[in-house]
Amino acid sequence: MTGIAAVAAMLAAITCTAAHAEDPDIVSRRVSQRTDFTDAEIKDGFFKIAFNAELQLGTPTERVRKFDEPVRIFLDGKGEPDRRPEIEAVIADIRARVNHLDVAVTDDRQAANFIVRLVAARDVEPTIRSLYGHDKARRIQHTLNPQCLSGIARDRRFRIRRAEVILPVDAGDFTFYDCAYEELLQALGAINDDRSVPWTMFNDDVQMGFFDVYDQYLLNILYDPRLRPGMTKAEVSARLPDVISTARTWVGNANLPRHADNRQAPVESD
Repeated sequence: MTGIAAVAAMLAAITCTAAHAEDPDIVSRRVSQRTDFTDAEIKDGFFKIAFNAELQLGTPTERVRKFDEPVRIFLDGKGEPDRRPEIEAVIADIRARVNHLDVAVTDDRQAANFIVRLVAARDVEPTIRSLYGHDKARRIQHTLNPQCLSGIARDRRFRIRRAEVILPVDAGDFTFYDCAYEELLQALGAINDDRSVPWTMFNDDVQMGFFDVYDQYLLNILYDPRLRPGMTKAEVSARLPDVISTARTWVGNANLPRHADNRQAPVESD
């Protein structure tokens, strides 16, 4: 899968409800996932995923990009089947597994700073053109050929101020969840894909369909309040030992058996 993380010139499973059994491919990946990582492995992945962008349409930057305000997500659902209940469950799962992240669904589109567009698979490409215009859409299609997409817009202080995600509702359960987790998380600031990190969903050769432990570490590091939007790699590196220690405690508690468990890439603009 692929995605977009940057566009103000920067485009930026879950244990299902009883009525919806979890996809067998997701179950097998959840059971077989690696869960024990060294600090060096976590640090390497964080620097590769959080500081670059798979497709950056504006000026390249290597800074922390994240929301520093409550994230309110509006679900724009036009496709069939109706996937809004599943997306609400994915968002709740992310909220439960990332400390210091205030994220929730809103019914008020004007109050939202994050839009999830649920469309038929045949409408993904037309939706990209409608959002980004013909020229940018052609570059996106040529570079990424995405089946789902995320984009972010950030301000001069590298604060994400708007995010858009496009998801295909009729592509099958595994693809839907794989796209949903990856695109939602990339639109929160984990905006790069890197094939050299084998444990992350932010790798075009890896499909998960749920919020795996390794990526929980990356998002908990990103949303630790000691890391501010605009920080450089050197500034983050100085704080990282303590931040990783805190993330280990949170991720460990979030994955105790009592918790329910439950992903593509983004575009960036400045």
